[in-house]
Amino acid sequence: MTRPINVAVLGATGSIGRQTLDVIDRNPGRFKLFGLTEGARSTNREAEYLVQGHAGEPDFDATVEAMVTDPRCDLVVVAIPGARALAPTMAALRAGKEVALATKEVLVMAGELVMRLAGEKGIRPVDSEHSAIWQCLWGEERENVRRLIITASGGPFWSQPNLDLDQVTVEQALNHPRWSMGPKVTVDSATLMNKGLELIEAHHLFGLPLAAISVCVHPQSVVHSLVEFVDGSLKAQLGRPDMRLPIAVALAYPDRLPDAVPPTTIQELSGLEFYDLDEKRFPSVRLAREAATTGGGHPAVLNAANEEAVNAFLAGEIPFSGIVWAVERALSDFSGCKGTLEEILEADRWARAYVRQMDGIRPVG
Repeated sequence: MTRPINVAVLGATGSIGRQTLDVIDRNPGRFKLFGLTEGARSTNREAEYLVQGHAGEPDFDATVEAMVTDPRCDLVVVAIPGARALAPTMAALRAGKEVALATKEVLVMAGELVMRLAGEKGIRPVDSEHSAIWQCLWGEERENVRRLIITASGGPFWSQPNLDLDQVTVEQALNHPRWSMGPKVTVDSATLMNKGLELIEAHHLFGLPLAAISVCVHPQSVVHSLVEFVDGSLKAQLGRPDMRLPIAVALAYPDRLPDAVPPTTIQELSGLEFYDLDEKRFPSVRLAREAATTGGGHPAVLNAANEEAVNAFLAGEIPFSGIVWAVERALSDFSGCKGTLEEILEADRWARAYVRQMDGIRPVG
């Protein structure tokens, strides 16, 4: 009998981490929890490793690296929010582990370096949009792909064109109409910055040029993304807005887990809508595309400035509209770099300091 797959979960107390543990619990013959990291909240789990704390504490990072590089560990699920997921992801890849990645920032910051470490094995995407594209590409030749279409729910404000974004409250921004996610990702969905980050992530994951990746608004969140082929055909992956499905796909690949989520009924597929993204009102995707085109440390600046600005908004220090404005300012004032790992990390530090010292982040006019 084949032994269960030993899975390490980084970020077990977050939304993705908790749902990953649920998938593991419901499939004890397939998976075994090898190790996990958790933050302030506690989980009552049995695992080979249990790492408590936050990045930056004396021995936290060293213990995580020991866990993800342990010869007994088979697969690492990266669900730590933000830039601090980069180091353990690279450590796991260097050790030859399978990596299921839920943290967009890893590939946004250092996509070329990370994918080089991943090699032909690649990375198993956990984001619902990238999982959808990944599934649509199984068995397909890349030269037959014309473009990728990433769908966006539009967040809580897309359907309210007359809403003054300067006046948006934290409570309003966290009230996502479809998905249950952590606060940072939910705010990114409200600014549409999550789609900008996903565009860069898709560029690295699937090796397509930025010009061949587009974003459309699909309020129902049933079609998770689409692939257009050179013969004019489209493939789409559809399902409920339930993150346990892409998690299950990433854990079990190339197999599928029975009853990972309830099936989508034909009746639920009626009335599906698709709209062009209004990049004037939501310029995040444009900024991300420009940062990725420039390359070097610019994507890292985009990501770090956004993280700091979102934190400031959640703390009540800046208006909602100040988030993207701060990112644009940081990108404009960044002097650039070649893009080595050291330079990328320095660009990350620079952008964080830049946003933190800004005096009242508000849009011009």
